[in-house]
Amino acid sequence: MPLIRPFAPADQPGILDLILGIQRDEYGIAITAADQPDLTDIAGFYLPGAGGFWVAEEDGRIIGTIALKDIGQSQAALRKMFVASSHRGRAAGVAQALLDHLLDAAADRSLAQIYLGTTARFLAAHRFYEKNGFALVEAQHLPPAFPRMAVDTRFYEKSIEPAKAG
Repeated sequence: MPLIRPFAPADQPGILDLILGIQRDEYGIAITAADQPDLTDIAGFYLPGAGGFWVAEEDGRIIGTIALKDIGQSQAALRKMFVASSHRGRAAGVAQALLDHLLDAAADRSLAQIYLGTTARFLAAHRFYEKNGFALVEAQHLPPAFPRMAVDTRFYEKSIEPAKAG
């Protein structure tokens, strides 16, 4: 199982390689790092407040990412969930480990709700989020501060149980 750990500035090149490779090569999206300013300032965009950015690392290589963007009102947006194709699937467990880590962090940080957006094409992602307790939500019911991406047409929300003291 890979190591799930917080983002470090030295991870930037590996994160860009992973995410841009998936976006361009697998999904044919004509997108660059310049189109995603959050990826050129991960610390400034994701780390304030209750936010965070984590990587899955194996043998010194970034094989997965997940981010939490604090949007105020005890709410956050799940962003940048990417797993290398070689490490996808239930058997690999990388996506589940990343999501579990994020949900634990959200509870520890007293967040009440997490929202996310995805495209209609990512059917495996829909099943994954639904299996993990995310419910479909109409776009008009998203919080005003939710950072919508132009490609997102399907939205989910999940209530977070507070972390147990102990």
